[in-house]
Amino acid sequence: MNEFEGMAFEAAFAELEETVRRLEEGNLSLEESIALFERGQRLAAYCSAQLDNAELRIRQILPSGASEYAEGIIAAEGSDIEGMGE
Repeated sequence: MNEFEGMAFEAAFAELEETVRRLEEGNLSLEESIALFERGQRLAAYCSAQLDNAELRIRQILPSGASEYAEGIIAAEGSDIEGMGE
């Protein structure tokens, strides 16, 4: 079972943002930093998979001519995750 199974995308993303914030503060021990980094990596992968799934669902719902619209929506949502850590 996935440790994030059933977790809403928004909750996972909020936790990922908090994880990044804590890591950027730098007030953690090496072990705490590594543990947080590992969890952050898993959260990022989970969020990315959720976005991929949403993209697939949108593409299946919209008619083929509406793909440009769907790509605009997907790009806007995905830009938040892609910008993490910059």
